[in-house]
Amino acid sequence: MRLVLVGPPGAGKGTQASLLAEHYKIPHISTGDIFRANLKSGTALGLQAKGFMDKGELVPDSVTNEMVKDRLSNASGFLLDGFPRNVAQAEVLQGFLSEKGAPLNAVVEFQINNEEIIKRLSSRRTCRGCGKVFPGQVSKCDSCGGEIYQRDDDKESVIARRLEVYGEQTAPIIDYYRKAGLLVAISATGEVSAITKDVIDALSKKA
Repeated sequence: MRLVLVGPPGAGKGTQASLLAEHYKIPHISTGDIFRANLKSGTALGLQAKGFMDKGELVPDSVTNEMVKDRLSNASGFLLDGFPRNVAQAEVLQGFLSEKGAPLNAVVEFQINNEEIIKRLSSRRTCRGCGKVFPGQVSKCDSCGGEIYQRDDDKESVIARRLEVYGEQTAPIIDYYRKAGLLVAISATGEVSAITKDVIDALSKKA
């Protein structure tokens, strides 16, 4: 199974990606996780990505395309979360997979309104130690005991900018994949397990 997940920040793509990757026994490949790992290690890529992420901007294509292609080079199945973010990246991915003779099976779009997104993201907190994310205020991390803080890109002003950027640059790939006959639209509102079941049911019908 070769899948791409799309949807605005805060739609729950990361959570669903982990559950779906486990269900289909395929690797969950998240560009966000790659960027944060580089940031934690203090690499040049991490510092470059941080400047964009902290402002709610997207990391430039030049930083991501080759990294993703390298990661997919030996993967027979995968679930991409956070890539592609625009039509140019979608075209790069399509060309790369066509060369491999392994096209996408489907693109899952998680749909949710902006008000719910702002409510979700502005209330969540992150552990400085292990990176675990909590849906609300907590005193310390229950996994490692680390300090809890609010990421810069979870502040309301930055969230609003992230949604603007999504609408301008990422939303057009929904039309791109709809025209390609790959799009599967799923409501991202409700219980996590119910949303996962909706995705699996929709993909089984598509197959």
